[in-house]
Amino acid sequence: MSVEHRSGCPINLSLEVFGDRWSLIILRDIIFGGRRHFRELLTQSEEGISSNILADRLKMLLDEGMITKADDPTHKQKAVYSLTEKSIELVPIFAHLGAWGRRHLPVTEELSIRAQLLEEGGPALWEQFMAELREAHLGKPAKRKGPSVAEQLRAAYEEVRARRGAKAPR
Repeated sequence: MSVEHRSGCPINLSLEVFGDRWSLIILRDIIFGGRRHFRELLTQSEEGISSNILADRLKMLLDEGMITKADDPTHKQKAVYSLTEKSIELVPIFAHLGAWGRRHLPVTEELSIRAQLLEEGGPALWEQFMAELREAHLGKPAKRKGPSVAEQLRAAYEEVRARRGAKAPR
C-alpha cells in the first residue's frame, strides 16, 4: 500500500502521523498515565475523546508503528496497547511542548506539574524515563536508582491534587 504525502518535509510528515487533535493526547495518556487498555483511554482522559475517534486513532497509530496491540493475558476480551521505540522517542518532544505550554498558556498547576518536573529534570531525566518506558513496553531491562521517574511524576501530581482538594480522576 502506497501512502500519498503532501511533501517530503520532515515536519509535514511528522504532522501527518500525529498532528491531528487526538493522537498526541492518546500517546500522552499511554506514556504519562500508564493507560494501556481501550476503556482506560476512553474514560480517564481529561479531554473526553469519543469511542469512535479513539478507535480510529488507535488504528492509525498501530498502522504507523507508533503502538502495538496484543491480547491481554488476564482478560479474553481486552487488548493491551504498548509503545514502540518511535513513540518512546517522543518524550523529549512532550517535555518541550509541556514547557512551552507552561510559559505561554493558561495551564493548571495539577496538570502542569509533570511538565515542570520534566523541564527541570532535563535530558538526563528524559533518558531515564525513556529507559523505564522501554522496560515496561518493550521488555528491555532498565537500570534504576531510587523511585522511577513515572513514580515521581505520579507522586507530584497526586500531591498537587491532594493539596488543592481535587476529586479522584475519572
